[in-house]
Amino acid sequence: MIHVIMGLKGSGKTKKMIDAINGAVAEANGDVVCIEYGRKLTYDLSYKVRLVDSKEYGISSSEMLKGFLSGLHAGNFDITNVFIDNLYKTIGTDLAAAEDFVAWCAKFAADNSMEITITISEDPAKASDGMKQYL
Repeated sequence: MIHVIMGLKGSGKTKKMIDAINGAVAEANGDVVCIEYGRKLTYDLSYKVRLVDSKEYGISSSEMLKGFLSGLHAGNFDITNVFIDNLYKTIGTDLAAAEDFVAWCAKFAADNSMEITITISEDPAKASDGMKQYL
């Protein structure tokens, strides 16, 4: 299952994400991973969350992020929840690439029995019909 939290800067996306992450830690039967751009969520999340800074791994495109997620899963089949904060900062501000990535995540999550939640700094009105099904 996949969830997308989309909104303009300052609309409360990160707050919703923090609440969802801490809720997942309390309820999940597996590991929770949060991929962020920069180290800004360290003190807002439970110590049980595996925080990953995408800048440290040089992730700069959707293809690199797909490979990174695949590698995370290959190394730990116990991951039940993945959260990606501010997708645009990690892969760039291309809405078409973001929509392609979200579609890939939906299939990846379904195939591997996990939930993926992504925040995107974009006006929800600009989302395609394919993207709107995940909002």
